[in-house]
Amino acid sequence: MRATMPYRHLLRFLTVALGLAAGLAWANPSAAPAPAASLDDRVQTLKNDLIQLNRDLLVLEEELLFPASTQVAVFVSMDVGKLFELESVQIKLGDKLVASHLYTPAEVQALHRGGVQRLYLGNLRTGTHELVAIFTGGGPHQRDYRRGATVKFDKGADPQYIELRIQDSAGKLQPEFNVKVWQ
Repeated sequence: MRATMPYRHLLRFLTVALGLAAGLAWANPSAAPAPAASLDDRVQTLKNDLIQLNRDLLVLEEELLFPASTQVAVFVSMDVGKLFELESVQIKLGDKLVASHLYTPAEVQALHRGGVQRLYLGNLRTGTHELVAIFTGGGPHQRDYRRGATVKFDKGADPQYIELRIQDSAGKLQPEFNVKVWQ
């Protein structure tokens, strides 16, 4: 986190500098008075430029805060989901709780329809790490369910993507909780 502080100051500086430059351009007394239509066009152009700059700054901030060499993303998905009604998920990396989410019925329906939720985006050093996911919800026969899934993975120099997948097992009549590390 300390390494990103100078970048935040740089982003703030660039934002202030752009604002000052735009203000100076508008306050230029040597410019001839423009007709109203031309002024509206200039205002619209400036708005579009600021929107584009904001997008660029957000992308730059994400690249600086979560560089690809340390990036880890954890996603949640469901396949069928008739044997398990998801209520919440907790994610632990090592012994540290890094993410948790309490699901609304609309979010659960979106997962049933094939949606995928990014639950966590963070930074990890290269090396071996352990991820523990704890799922809570309602299981078969209206029983409360609390299940965990664990995976050890090696974080390399590339971004790491991990999928937590909830599937129905027709043979066991139980939900299965699988963790897939994408390469």
